[in-house]
Amino acid sequence: MRGLLVVDAANVVGSVPDGWWRDRLGAAERLRDRLVACARTGLPEDLLDPPLSGPLEVVLVVEGAARGTEPVPGVRVEAAPGSGDDRIVEVVAAREPGRRCVVVTADRELRERVRALGAEVTGPRTVRP
Repeated sequence: MRGLLVVDAANVVGSVPDGWWRDRLGAAERLRDRLVACARTGLPEDLLDPPLSGPLEVVLVVEGAARGTEPVPGVRVEAAPGSGDDRIVEVVAAREPGRRCVVVTADRELRERVRALGAEVTGPRTVRP
């Protein structure tokens, strides 16, 4: 069973002050494009221990001005109608029983919510060097 990597786009994009606020859609698209490699190869041990081997199902959850982000091969995009955090929790809760799931976010409250559902959590640097 392929691992599931769920990425909190707003939190990851917002983790680096590189001007993302001037083009939220473009910032989410750049993140999406970087995630394609993760979908193929997974997350190695130096980024996540134990590693999350590829190929993976990658879900990028977007909200607000980034809702127009389109999916690409290897990365599914979920546009949250409201709270991105709530949509992430829904994605995690809907996965198959026993399927390994890693959520990428630095949001403390969201970390607790998804851990309660059995997901692992890692920070933005895992997917955004």
